[in-house]
Amino acid sequence: MMKKQFGGLEVPGLHLKRQHDGIDDPKLVLDSDPLFSGILGTGVSRRTFLKTSGLAAALAGLVPSAATFAKEKQFDPVVRIGYIPITDAAALLVAHEMGYFKDEGLESERPTLIRGWSPLVEAFASHRFNLTHLLIPIPIWMRYNNKFPLKVTAWDHTNGSAVVVHKDSGINSPKDFGGKQFAVPYWYSIHNVVSQKIMKEAGITPVIRPQTEPLADNECNFLVLNPPDMPPALASKTIDGYCVAEPFNALGELKAGGKVLRFTGDVWKGHPCCVVVMHEADAMDPDRAAWAQAVHNAVVKAQLYLGENRQEMAEMLSRDGARYMPFPKEVIERAMLFYDPAYYDNPQAIKHVEWGQNRINFQSWPYRSATEQVVTELKDTLVTGETGFLADLSPEFVADDLVQYEYIKKTLEQYPAWRNDPSVPQTGDPYTRTELIQL
Repeated sequence: MMKKQFGGLEVPGLHLKRQHDGIDDPKLVLDSDPLFSGILGTGVSRRTFLKTSGLAAALAGLVPSAATFAKEKQFDPVVRIGYIPITDAAALLVAHEMGYFKDEGLESERPTLIRGWSPLVEAFASHRFNLTHLLIPIPIWMRYNNKFPLKVTAWDHTNGSAVVVHKDSGINSPKDFGGKQFAVPYWYSIHNVVSQKIMKEAGITPVIRPQTEPLADNECNFLVLNPPDMPPALASKTIDGYCVAEPFNALGELKAGGKVLRFTGDVWKGHPCCVVVMHEADAMDPDRAAWAQAVHNAVVKAQLYLGENRQEMAEMLSRDGARYMPFPKEVIERAMLFYDPAYYDNPQAIKHVEWGQNRINFQSWPYRSATEQVVTELKDTLVTGETGFLADLSPEFVADDLVQYEYIKKTLEQYPAWRNDPSVPQTGDPYTRTELIQL
């Protein structure tokens, strides 16, 4: 069993990565204006920020009605992927780029980059894509509030997110969020769930109000922003902090004057974030079973390769490589590799060194316990829109009804190396675990 030492503490099974911080590395001086237009094709003034954040919040309540998808689309075996430019999508992107879909006898189109969650949800719902990654609460909302026929079939990854605040915000601990503005990428997101848990534990009350309205000393205002808009908003100080997937946390550190307050994987060990999602007909029709199985074989191969070849894959995904993401390789390398407890000590962003986590991990088994935990947490999380569907929603029922376990389990039985992931129990049944959340 691998052992590493940090500050005199020897921890069995620890796979933490160290690398030079690179903040003074001239290679990380990005050729862009202060609002990131050269990196992300976006700039945020306060006026456009208020307008777009309101639009994002409004779109978060939209998904096609039952009438839109009542007539099923004809099955198309070409793998068509939509994705947000975040490392959560890496397994799907690698499966295409490295030819793993082709190895399984499948044709796949180059994945299509989408800038925000609402347009990705709408594109998937309209059958533009037959495979995508979605934040795990989104399929819950789509299936049980909007009655949309989809299935979660695997996890894309674990961990991979953080709470980032501006260095000048005065936020050095969760209790300092009073009177501040905080962004999440979607109301139905692990980012919203975990951020609100952290703040409530510190005595801060999350609220959802226009930015122009006053806040009490113990209130933090939550709003929705597309991930690419978060670092520019932080840099311009129109928000004080955000929680989002990588590499927007790494980019926030390197370019937006941000610092990591806490990694979400250090709050909830090996938590799900983005999951693999298929249309229900594609996941459940026996005539499509061979196709669905081949998809999952390719995804798991990609995850295993990612875990062992992080630096190579960071370059491939970057604008210096195959250009799946509009970031230089150094930003994605930081997101994939840099998780140093000594560096992240003030504030203490990593409190549970003994958990042996990485900044992001790639593990695909969809633990029932985690699905149940997400449903339970959503019931106590502030969101906008219709939430009545959550009241009587049984966590156990969702774990049975939403998730299709057959394909991914068959694949994982062929590739036992997945069990080496630090979020997988190392004794007993690897397919069953108890969720560990420590604020």
